[in-house]
Amino acid sequence: MAPSSGPVRPARYLAVFAVLIAAVYALVFFTGDKEPSPKLGIDLQGGTRVTLTARTPDGNAPTQDSLRQAQQIIETRVNGLGVSGSEVVIDGDNLVITVPGDDSSQARTLGQTARLFIRPVLGSVAPSAGQETNPGQTSTDPSPSTDPPAPAASTDPAAPTAPADAPQNRVFPAQDPSTVDPTPSTDAPATEAPATGAPATGTPASDPANDASLSDADRAAQEIADAKALRQSEDPQIQQLAMQSLDCNAADPLAGNDDPALPLVACSTDGTAVYLLGPTIIDGQQIADATSGFDSQQAQFQVSLTFDSEASNTWAQFTAANLQKQAAFVLDSKVISAPVIQGVTPAGSATSITGNFNAQTASELANTLKYGSLPLSFVSSEAETVSATLGLASLEAGLIAGAIGLLLVLVYCLLYYRALGLLTALSLMLAGLVVYGIIILLGRWISFTLDLAGIAGLIIGIGMTADSFVVFFERIKDEIREGRSFRSAVPRGWARARKTILSGNAVSFIAAAVLYVLAVGQVRGFAFTLGLTTILDIVVVVLVTWPLVFMASKSKFWSKPSVNGLGAVQQIALERKRAANKALAVKTGTTPSKEA
Repeated sequence: MAPSSGPVRPARYLAVFAVLIAAVYALVFFTGDKEPSPKLGIDLQGGTRVTLTARTPDGNAPTQDSLRQAQQIIETRVNGLGVSGSEVVIDGDNLVITVPGDDSSQARTLGQTARLFIRPVLGSVAPSAGQETNPGQTSTDPSPSTDPPAPAASTDPAAPTAPADAPQNRVFPAQDPSTVDPTPSTDAPATEAPATGAPATGTPASDPANDASLSDADRAAQEIADAKALRQSEDPQIQQLAMQSLDCNAADPLAGNDDPALPLVACSTDGTAVYLLGPTIIDGQQIADATSGFDSQQAQFQVSLTFDSEASNTWAQFTAANLQKQAAFVLDSKVISAPVIQGVTPAGSATSITGNFNAQTASELANTLKYGSLPLSFVSSEAETVSATLGLASLEAGLIAGAIGLLLVLVYCLLYYRALGLLTALSLMLAGLVVYGIIILLGRWISFTLDLAGIAGLIIGIGMTADSFVVFFERIKDEIREGRSFRSAVPRGWARARKTILSGNAVSFIAAAVLYVLAVGQVRGFAFTLGLTTILDIVVVVLVTWPLVFMASKSKFWSKPSVNGLGAVQQIALERKRAANKALAVKTGTTPSKEA
């Protein structure tokens, strides 16, 4: 096969690779935390393990199907953060999440139930310290906040809307539970019990926490039932009592277990307001996508939501009919945002959640909402530390084995290809340099963590790079056997080797991609690094090895058989030529020509 037409300019290839190296390490040293080291996985740096205990509204054990579904959703959330090396396994009725490092907050965030609903705000209370509040009346802060208006929130026009005197984007003072009057209004009979069976005082007849006759599951179910009877009653008097008696600092037994078809009394996430909310209007399952970002106009981070077509139409209709009224985004029975609708949002447009977000919390919330709600509510236990001693010992042994193997490959190349083996060693070093820089950047950008399986993928990938060099050099030897000089054999050998190298790497990349999609856990890390090094193999061979060998073919020094190690092949070519001349002379009856 003839080489491609046109002059070859190897300096351009090398210049492109130099720019690539410079760009990678400029990002490594001048962006992010500027720490030139990759993030390590659980087996190399240790980690934190958090056990999530499932709880159901009726107190029964969760089904294995619901646990598997929750496991898949959490694993999807992990993948949404990148190849982080986290593990999610089912242990009896629990889910065990293990994440690299000593920060357990990431594991707890992954296990959030994240049941998001959008409800209309019917009222709120937030009495100042020492202020007496009439339970039959909703208190508001008479002075509006000077903060910029919050973005609109989407709700259903068919649902009840906030009253005209509902608070509009106000900052509420913290509620002092000691100032709340727990007794009902005088116009309601004190002895009248609600239809749900809850006492008029808004507290259960017996405290399930102190009832020794109940099992843990029955006690949890009773707490949820009592909370629903008080906070999801349709009786206006009980709603007012619930608003006045709800302690936002206490553990919430209703978290993630509220009935979306009923009204809800809920605290804000910061505990500074208690809201009376109408039945659910839009379900979090109707969220098509969620992203986080910084709103430069309001100088705050926000989470942008895109709904499906049905919810998007509902949103458009509601914003048109309920300007300057509030709607609440309720996550796990807490109000994370209750913005005022400032304008009409057309169908198909995105909406935003704002609050006391920073870049990390906004990203975590967007990731949680994007990948769906869990079918179960979970309670997290204390976190425990996972040791990395065994992993570090395995890493040390693996690195020693990898170094010995790489050294043997280089020695073989030097003995077999002579000085061309130096080009192989240089190419491998540059390939390793690029891989290391990219691993650091991936750790910053997508939380990629390097574990033992990933290191194995890197070693195999770099070994495949050496295979590409062998293919190229053997094609050069084939051309020389056919009688060509080293100078003319290099471009022809590259033209023949190029397709073989691309085909081999394509097969390896497809295998890595399939393995990444089908595998779980650390096997995904192996597939990821194998695919990464396969791509970089092509980059290094095309931009480094081929130009260097081409430049060597133009040099008198590198063309010497004693330097390039091609003397034996050239001797075979010479003997073949002599034999061919001799056969031709015998056939024609002429004297064979003398060979130099």
